[in-house]
Amino acid sequence: MELSQFLAFNAALLVAMASPGPALLVLTQTAISVDRRSAIWTGIGLGSMAALWTLAALLGLDLLFALFPASYLVMKTLGALYLIWIAWGTWKTAKAPLGAVPRVTPRRAFRRGVTVNFANPKSVLFASGVLVVIFPPDLGAAQIAFVALNHLMMEIAVYSVLAVALSRPRARRAYQAAKTHLDRLTAAVLGGLGLRLLLDRTP
Repeated sequence: MELSQFLAFNAALLVAMASPGPALLVLTQTAISVDRRSAIWTGIGLGSMAALWTLAALLGLDLLFALFPASYLVMKTLGALYLIWIAWGTWKTAKAPLGAVPRVTPRRAFRRGVTVNFANPKSVLFASGVLVVIFPPDLGAAQIAFVALNHLMMEIAVYSVLAVALSRPRARRAYQAAKTHLDRLTAAVLGGLGLRLLLDRTP
């Protein structure tokens, strides 16, 4: 494994994290409407599951999905339903004033982050596509562990920075001014992603 391959993987990872999706939306909404600690633990959960998907891709889990399409369909369906459930909860509390949303324990915030990224098994297919292009197929056990650990550290670092930035008083005041509309927009996007995942029959 060469340094250029390592840097290319991190660049691809940053682009993927910056693209709008369930993980970024949930992290943003948690940081602004709940609190910084909950957002950081949500980010740790998101990063942990994403790193596990990368580890799974390195170990060939995408081949398991290809051999057993039913397992992929079950995971995708459960994931879609979970995103729709989050969307419904966000929509219901859209009119609640900032601070009315109860704080959550670190364990619950971590579990939510894990579940959100577990909810999309396409992540492992994306990871495998990136990994195939960047890394040679004969990575050793130590190299595989290093790539997965690097992924984990990158995700935690980026999400922690976002959590701190978005939970600052200025960001929360700006959010409060349009909370109902922003929460409903977030709910609509999450619900739409869930429905698309639920109705998508492509492998």
